[in-house]
Amino acid sequence: MAMGQVTVVGNLTDDPELRYTPNGAAVAKFRVAVNRRYKDQSGEWKDGDTSYFTVNAWRSLAENVAESLVRGANVIVVGRLQQRSWENQDGEKRTVIEIEADEVGPSLRWATAKVEKQSRSGGGDTWSAGSGDRVSVGAGADEETPLDAG
Repeated sequence: MAMGQVTVVGNLTDDPELRYTPNGAAVAKFRVAVNRRYKDQSGEWKDGDTSYFTVNAWRSLAENVAESLVRGANVIVVGRLQQRSWENQDGEKRTVIEIEADEVGPSLRWATAKVEKQSRSGGGDTWSAGSGDRVSVGAGADEETPLDAG
């Protein structure tokens, strides 16, 4: 059951886990930690409670996420809330709400990124929508920390 569209900005808690369905569709699963900072009454910055979101990315987005992003990367995720329910081995009903990602990218608030277009197999326009991008993100212009595996 799809619920609504959300945008989440936070840090990856681990490297994305890439798997393939029996039909061959790629799916990347990762968690994003979101921590809100606020000023208290005395004007000092405080860290608020941390929320954790499980995110699923599919097909080429999944492969690009797994190749481009690593633990600690600050990311922006746009997607839809998805509720899944199942029964565990003890017959207890379980429910989880996850984000099915439509878009994932590095946040450029505290880092820079270099985007490299990938060509699609079979030719075609490499600048068309849906073509894969490789992104590397660094802490600043002088320091670049690649997030891609290649």
